[in-house]
Amino acid sequence: MGVSLKDVALRAGVSAKTVSNVVNNYPHIRPGTRERVQRAIDELGYRPNATARHLRTGRSGIIALAVPELGNPYFADLAAAVIDAAAHHGHTVLLDHTAGLRANETLVSRGFRSHLIDGLILSPIQLENEDLLRRPDGPPLVLLGEREYDAPYDHIAIDNVAAARLAVRHLIDLGRRRIAFVGARRESLRQPAHLRLRGWREEILRAGGTPSDDLVVATDGYDRADGAAAMTRLLALSEPPDAVFAYNDLVALGALRVLAERGLRVPQDVAVVGFDDIEDGRYAGVSLTTVAPDKAAIARLAVDCLITRIEAAPARAPFVPRRILPGHTLVVRESTTGRATAHD
Repeated sequence: MGVSLKDVALRAGVSAKTVSNVVNNYPHIRPGTRERVQRAIDELGYRPNATARHLRTGRSGIIALAVPELGNPYFADLAAAVIDAAAHHGHTVLLDHTAGLRANETLVSRGFRSHLIDGLILSPIQLENEDLLRRPDGPPLVLLGEREYDAPYDHIAIDNVAAARLAVRHLIDLGRRRIAFVGARRESLRQPAHLRLRGWREEILRAGGTPSDDLVVATDGYDRADGAAAMTRLLALSEPPDAVFAYNDLVALGALRVLAERGLRVPQDVAVVGFDDIEDGRYAGVSLTTVAPDKAAIARLAVDCLITRIEAAPARAPFVPRRILPGHTLVVRESTTGRATAHD
Protein backbone atom coordinates (compact mmCIF):
# COMPACT_ATOMS: atom_id res chain seq x y z
CA MET A 1 0.00 0.00 0.00
CA GLY A 2 1.32 3.45 -0.92
CA VAL A 3 2.38 6.16 1.48
CA SER A 4 -0.47 8.56 2.23
CA LEU A 5 -0.54 12.23 3.09
CA LYS A 6 -1.61 11.25 6.61
CA ASP A 7 1.49 9.05 6.95
CA VAL A 8 3.67 12.06 6.15
CA ALA A 9 1.74 14.22 8.64
CA LEU A 10 2.27 11.62 11.37
CA ARG A 11 6.01 11.35 10.66
CA ALA A 12 6.45 15.15 10.58
CA GLY A 13 4.24 15.80 13.60
CA VAL A 14 1.95 18.22 11.76
CA SER A 15 -1.57 18.20 10.40
CA ALA A 16 -2.51 16.70 7.05
CA LYS A 17 -3.51 20.21 5.96
CA THR A 18 0.01 21.47 6.63
CA VAL A 19 1.47 18.65 4.54
CA SER A 20 -0.95 19.53 1.74
CA ASN A 21 0.11 23.17 1.93
CA VAL A 22 3.78 22.20 1.64
CA VAL A 23 3.12 19.82 -1.27
CA ASN A 24 1.17 22.54 -3.09
CA ASN A 25 3.91 25.09 -2.37
CA TYR A 26 1.78 27.56 -0.45
CA PRO A 27 4.07 30.43 0.59
CA HIS A 28 2.93 31.09 4.16
CA ILE A 29 4.66 28.11 5.76
CA ARG A 30 7.40 28.58 8.33
CA PRO A 31 10.79 27.42 6.97
CA GLY A 32 11.31 24.99 9.84
CA THR A 33 7.92 23.39 9.27
CA ARG A 34 8.48 23.17 5.53
CA GLU A 35 11.86 21.53 6.08
CA ARG A 36 10.41 19.00 8.56
CA VAL A 37 7.60 18.05 6.18
CA GLN A 38 9.96 17.80 3.20
CA ARG A 39 12.26 15.53 5.22
CA ALA A 40 9.31 13.26 6.05
CA ILE A 41 8.28 13.22 2.38
CA ASP A 42 11.80 12.22 1.35
CA GLU A 43 12.14 9.56 4.07
CA LEU A 44 8.80 7.93 3.27
CA GLY A 45 9.06 8.32 -0.50
CA TYR A 46 5.68 10.05 -0.67
CA ARG A 47 4.42 10.97 -4.13
CA PRO A 48 1.40 13.30 -4.41
CA ASN A 49 -1.59 12.09 -6.41
CA ALA A 50 -1.33 14.28 -9.49
CA THR A 51 -4.89 13.60 -10.61
CA ALA A 52 -6.35 14.60 -7.26
CA ARG A 53 -4.18 17.70 -7.15
CA HIS A 54 -5.28 18.71 -10.64
CA LEU A 55 -8.96 18.38 -9.71
CA ARG A 56 -8.45 20.35 -6.52
CA THR A 57 -6.19 23.18 -7.73
CA GLY A 58 -6.48 23.14 -11.50
CA ARG A 59 -2.76 22.33 -11.64
CA SER A 60 -1.04 19.06 -12.38
CA GLY A 61 2.17 19.71 -10.45
CA ILE A 62 4.05 18.83 -13.64
CA ILE A 63 6.33 21.13 -15.63
CA ALA A 64 7.98 20.24 -18.93
CA LEU A 65 11.62 20.69 -19.87
CA ALA A 66 12.48 20.54 -23.58
CA VAL A 67 16.15 20.35 -24.58
CA PRO A 68 17.84 19.69 -27.93
CA GLU A 69 19.66 16.49 -27.02
CA LEU A 70 19.54 14.44 -23.84
CA GLY A 71 22.53 12.42 -25.08
CA ASN A 72 24.68 15.55 -24.80
CA PRO A 73 26.27 15.51 -21.32
CA TYR A 74 25.66 19.23 -20.82
CA PHE A 75 21.92 18.91 -21.37
CA ALA A 76 21.80 15.75 -19.28
CA ASP A 77 23.45 17.61 -16.39
CA LEU A 78 21.11 20.55 -16.89
CA ALA A 79 18.04 18.30 -16.90
CA ALA A 80 19.14 16.71 -13.63
CA ALA A 81 19.57 20.17 -12.10
CA VAL A 82 16.10 21.25 -13.27
CA ILE A 83 14.55 18.08 -11.83
CA ASP A 84 16.22 18.80 -8.47
CA ALA A 85 15.11 22.45 -8.51
CA ALA A 86 11.53 21.52 -9.41
CA ALA A 87 11.39 18.94 -6.62
CA HIS A 88 12.00 21.70 -4.08
CA HIS A 89 8.76 23.27 -5.32
CA GLY A 90 6.91 19.95 -5.19
CA HIS A 91 6.82 19.64 -8.98
CA THR A 92 7.62 16.74 -11.29
CA VAL A 93 9.44 17.29 -14.59
CA LEU A 94 8.36 15.85 -17.93
CA LEU A 95 11.30 15.70 -20.36
CA ASP A 96 11.04 16.41 -24.09
CA HIS A 97 13.75 16.02 -26.73
CA THR A 98 13.54 18.41 -29.72
CA ALA A 99 16.68 17.33 -31.62
CA GLY A 100 17.31 21.06 -32.05
CA LEU A 101 14.82 21.19 -34.94
CA ARG A 102 12.76 24.32 -35.45
CA ALA A 103 9.56 22.38 -36.17
CA ASN A 104 9.88 20.41 -32.94
CA GLU A 105 10.77 23.48 -30.91
CA THR A 106 7.79 25.37 -32.33
CA LEU A 107 5.45 22.47 -31.54
CA VAL A 108 6.71 22.24 -27.98
CA SER A 109 6.66 26.01 -27.44
CA ARG A 110 3.00 26.16 -28.46
CA GLY A 111 2.06 23.84 -25.62
CA PHE A 112 1.11 20.60 -27.35
CA ARG A 113 1.19 18.95 -23.90
CA SER A 114 -0.75 21.79 -22.28
CA HIS A 115 -3.37 19.39 -20.89
CA LEU A 116 -0.62 17.69 -18.86
CA ILE A 117 1.63 20.51 -17.69
CA ASP A 118 1.49 23.72 -15.68
CA GLY A 119 4.39 25.35 -17.51
CA LEU A 120 7.32 24.82 -19.87
CA ILE A 121 11.07 25.45 -19.77
CA LEU A 122 12.46 25.39 -23.31
CA SER A 123 16.09 25.40 -24.43
CA PRO A 124 15.84 26.28 -28.14
CA ILE A 125 18.45 26.09 -30.88
CA GLN A 126 16.65 26.92 -34.14
CA LEU A 127 13.47 28.58 -32.87
CA GLU A 128 13.13 32.08 -34.32
CA ASN A 129 11.89 35.24 -32.64
CA GLU A 130 8.85 35.29 -34.92
CA ASP A 131 7.87 31.79 -33.73
CA LEU A 132 7.70 33.06 -30.17
CA LEU A 133 5.82 36.22 -31.12
CA ARG A 134 3.19 34.07 -32.86
CA ARG A 135 2.86 31.72 -29.89
CA PRO A 136 -0.79 31.38 -28.83
CA ASP A 137 -1.91 31.58 -25.22
CA GLY A 138 -0.80 28.49 -23.39
CA PRO A 139 1.12 27.35 -20.33
CA PRO A 140 3.67 29.83 -18.96
CA LEU A 141 7.01 29.62 -20.77
CA VAL A 142 10.57 30.30 -19.65
CA LEU A 143 13.41 30.23 -22.17
CA LEU A 144 16.64 28.58 -21.20
CA GLY A 145 20.02 28.68 -22.86
CA GLU A 146 22.29 30.74 -24.96
CA ARG A 147 20.42 32.10 -27.95
CA GLU A 148 19.10 35.67 -27.64
CA TYR A 149 15.46 36.64 -28.23
CA ASP A 150 13.31 39.78 -28.13
CA ALA A 151 10.15 38.05 -26.97
CA PRO A 152 7.89 38.56 -23.93
CA TYR A 153 9.20 35.61 -21.92
CA ASP A 154 11.65 35.23 -19.08
CA HIS A 155 15.02 34.03 -20.36
CA ILE A 156 17.81 32.47 -18.31
CA ALA A 157 20.82 32.88 -20.56
CA ILE A 158 24.61 32.77 -20.69
CA ASP A 159 26.79 35.78 -21.49
CA ASN A 160 28.52 34.05 -24.37
CA VAL A 161 30.65 37.02 -25.38
CA ALA A 162 32.02 37.55 -21.87
CA ALA A 163 32.55 33.81 -21.37
CA ALA A 164 34.48 33.49 -24.64
CA ARG A 165 36.60 36.51 -23.79
CA LEU A 166 37.47 34.91 -20.44
CA ALA A 167 38.67 31.74 -22.19
CA VAL A 168 40.72 33.59 -24.80
CA ARG A 169 42.21 35.97 -22.21
CA HIS A 170 43.46 32.94 -20.28
CA LEU A 171 45.23 31.66 -23.39
CA ILE A 172 46.72 35.07 -24.18
CA ASP A 173 47.95 35.41 -20.59
CA LEU A 174 49.76 32.09 -21.08
CA GLY A 175 51.62 33.58 -24.05
CA ARG A 176 49.60 31.98 -26.85
CA ARG A 177 49.43 34.04 -30.03
CA ARG A 178 47.78 31.88 -32.71
CA ILE A 179 44.50 31.01 -31.06
CA ALA A 180 41.98 29.11 -33.18
CA PHE A 181 38.22 29.08 -32.70
CA VAL A 182 36.53 25.78 -33.56
CA GLY A 183 32.76 25.61 -33.93
CA ALA A 184 31.80 28.64 -36.00
CA ARG A 185 28.53 28.39 -37.93
CA ARG A 186 26.84 30.43 -40.63
CA GLU A 187 23.82 31.36 -38.58
CA SER A 188 21.93 34.13 -36.86
CA LEU A 189 23.97 36.79 -35.10
CA ARG A 190 22.03 35.82 -31.96
CA GLN A 191 23.19 32.20 -32.00
CA PRO A 192 25.71 31.16 -29.34
CA ALA A 193 28.41 30.10 -31.81
CA HIS A 194 28.41 33.56 -33.38
CA LEU A 195 28.48 35.21 -29.96
CA ARG A 196 31.43 33.07 -28.83
CA LEU A 197 33.23 33.87 -32.08
CA ARG A 198 32.59 37.55 -31.38
CA GLY A 199 34.11 37.18 -27.92
CA TRP A 200 37.15 35.46 -29.46
CA ARG A 201 37.65 38.36 -31.88
CA GLU A 202 37.11 41.07 -29.27
CA GLU A 203 39.62 39.62 -26.82
CA ILE A 204 42.32 39.15 -29.46
CA LEU A 205 41.82 42.76 -30.59
CA ARG A 206 41.91 43.96 -26.98
CA ALA A 207 45.30 42.31 -26.56
CA GLY A 208 46.61 44.09 -29.66
CA GLY A 209 46.44 41.06 -31.93
CA THR A 210 44.78 40.52 -35.30
CA PRO A 211 42.11 37.81 -35.56
CA SER A 212 43.07 35.46 -38.38
CA ASP A 213 40.26 34.01 -40.50
CA ASP A 214 42.28 30.88 -41.26
CA LEU A 215 42.08 30.04 -37.55
CA VAL A 216 38.27 30.03 -37.55
CA VAL A 217 36.92 26.59 -38.43
CA ALA A 218 33.24 25.96 -39.04
CA THR A 219 31.80 22.60 -38.02
CA ASP A 220 28.72 20.69 -39.14
CA GLY A 221 27.88 19.81 -35.55
CA TYR A 222 29.23 20.03 -32.04
CA ASP A 223 30.46 16.53 -31.24
CA ARG A 224 33.83 14.83 -30.87
CA ALA A 225 34.01 13.91 -34.55
CA ASP A 226 33.48 17.55 -35.53
CA GLY A 227 36.30 18.63 -33.23
CA ALA A 228 38.61 15.95 -34.62
CA ALA A 229 37.92 17.00 -38.22
CA ALA A 230 38.48 20.65 -37.38
CA MET A 231 41.76 19.95 -35.58
CA THR A 232 42.98 17.95 -38.57
CA ARG A 233 42.32 20.96 -40.82
CA LEU A 234 44.13 23.32 -38.46
CA LEU A 235 47.22 21.11 -38.29
CA ALA A 236 47.41 21.17 -42.09
CA LEU A 237 47.99 24.95 -42.07
CA SER A 238 51.48 26.20 -42.90
CA GLU A 239 51.43 27.86 -39.48
CA PRO A 240 49.22 25.79 -37.16
CA PRO A 241 47.70 27.28 -34.01
CA ASP A 242 49.37 27.13 -30.62
CA ALA A 243 45.98 27.17 -28.87
CA VAL A 244 42.36 26.20 -29.55
CA PHE A 245 39.17 27.58 -28.05
CA ALA A 246 36.40 25.09 -28.83
CA TYR A 247 32.67 25.80 -28.96
CA ASN A 248 32.05 23.10 -26.35
CA ASP A 249 33.81 20.34 -24.45
CA LEU A 250 32.82 17.60 -26.89
CA VAL A 251 34.47 19.50 -29.75
CA ALA A 252 37.52 20.08 -27.55
CA LEU A 253 37.76 16.38 -26.69
CA GLY A 254 37.79 15.53 -30.39
CA ALA A 255 40.61 18.02 -30.90
CA LEU A 256 42.58 16.49 -28.01
CA ARG A 257 42.27 13.06 -29.59
CA VAL A 258 43.83 14.22 -32.86
CA LEU A 259 46.63 16.05 -31.06
CA ALA A 260 47.47 12.85 -29.16
CA GLU A 261 47.40 10.78 -32.36
CA ARG A 262 49.83 13.22 -34.01
CA GLY A 263 52.22 13.05 -31.09
CA LEU A 264 51.74 16.70 -30.16
CA ARG A 265 52.02 17.68 -26.52
CA VAL A 266 49.16 19.37 -24.69
CA PRO A 267 49.60 22.06 -23.53
CA GLN A 268 53.25 22.53 -24.52
CA ASP A 269 52.59 22.45 -28.29
CA VAL A 270 48.88 23.28 -28.36
CA ALA A 271 46.71 24.43 -25.45
CA VAL A 272 42.98 23.64 -25.55
CA VAL A 273 39.96 25.24 -23.83
CA GLY A 274 36.40 23.92 -24.00
CA PHE A 275 33.02 25.13 -22.82
CA ASP A 276 30.34 23.45 -20.60
CA ASP A 277 32.40 21.67 -17.91
CA ILE A 278 31.12 18.17 -18.59
CA GLU A 279 32.45 15.27 -16.53
CA ASP A 280 34.22 13.66 -19.51
CA GLY A 281 36.50 16.70 -19.71
CA ARG A 282 37.58 16.33 -16.10
CA TYR A 283 38.63 12.71 -16.65
CA ALA A 284 40.16 13.00 -20.12
CA GLY A 285 43.73 11.76 -20.57
CA VAL A 286 44.73 15.42 -20.40
CA SER A 287 42.07 17.04 -18.23
CA LEU A 288 40.29 19.84 -20.05
CA THR A 289 40.30 23.51 -19.13
CA THR A 290 36.77 24.76 -19.69
CA VAL A 291 34.28 27.56 -19.21
CA ALA A 292 31.81 26.33 -16.58
CA PRO A 293 28.31 27.83 -16.65
CA ASP A 294 26.61 27.66 -13.26
CA LYS A 295 24.15 24.92 -14.22
CA ALA A 296 22.62 24.68 -10.76
CA ALA A 297 21.90 28.43 -10.76
CA ILE A 298 20.54 28.30 -14.31
CA ALA A 299 18.15 25.50 -13.34
CA ARG A 300 17.09 27.11 -10.07
CA LEU A 301 16.40 30.50 -11.67
CA ALA A 302 14.47 28.93 -14.55
CA VAL A 303 12.24 26.93 -12.21
CA ASP A 304 11.74 29.89 -9.86
CA CYS A 305 10.71 32.12 -12.77
CA LEU A 306 8.34 29.49 -14.11
CA ILE A 307 6.68 28.86 -10.74
CA THR A 308 6.20 32.63 -10.35
CA ARG A 309 4.50 32.79 -13.76
CA ILE A 310 2.35 29.74 -13.01
CA GLU A 311 1.12 31.25 -9.76
CA ALA A 312 0.44 34.63 -11.40
CA ALA A 313 -1.31 33.16 -14.47
CA PRO A 314 -4.89 33.10 -13.07
CA ALA A 315 -4.77 36.86 -12.43
CA ARG A 316 -3.59 37.54 -16.01
CA ALA A 317 -1.59 40.45 -14.65
CA PRO A 318 0.89 42.10 -17.04
CA PHE A 319 4.53 41.39 -16.34
CA VAL A 320 7.90 42.60 -17.53
CA PRO A 321 9.94 39.71 -18.97
CA ARG A 322 13.31 39.21 -17.36
CA ARG A 323 16.63 38.25 -18.93
CA ILE A 324 18.89 36.81 -16.24
CA LEU A 325 22.56 35.95 -16.76
CA PRO A 326 23.87 33.52 -14.12
CA GLY A 327 27.61 33.50 -13.62
CA HIS A 328 30.30 31.40 -15.24
CA THR A 329 33.85 30.53 -14.24
CA LEU A 330 36.97 29.26 -15.93
CA VAL A 331 38.03 25.87 -14.59
CA VAL A 332 41.76 25.60 -15.29
CA ARG A 333 43.12 22.10 -15.85
CA GLU A 334 45.98 20.33 -17.58
CA SER A 335 45.09 21.20 -21.18
CA THR A 336 46.33 24.78 -20.69
CA THR A 337 48.67 24.74 -17.69
CA GLY A 338 49.80 21.13 -17.38
CA ARG A 339 48.19 20.81 -13.96
CA ALA A 340 44.68 20.39 -12.59
CA THR A 341 43.01 22.73 -10.12
CA ALA A 342 42.79 21.60 -6.51
CA HIS A 343 39.05 20.98 -6.48
CA ASP A 344 39.36 18.49 -9.32
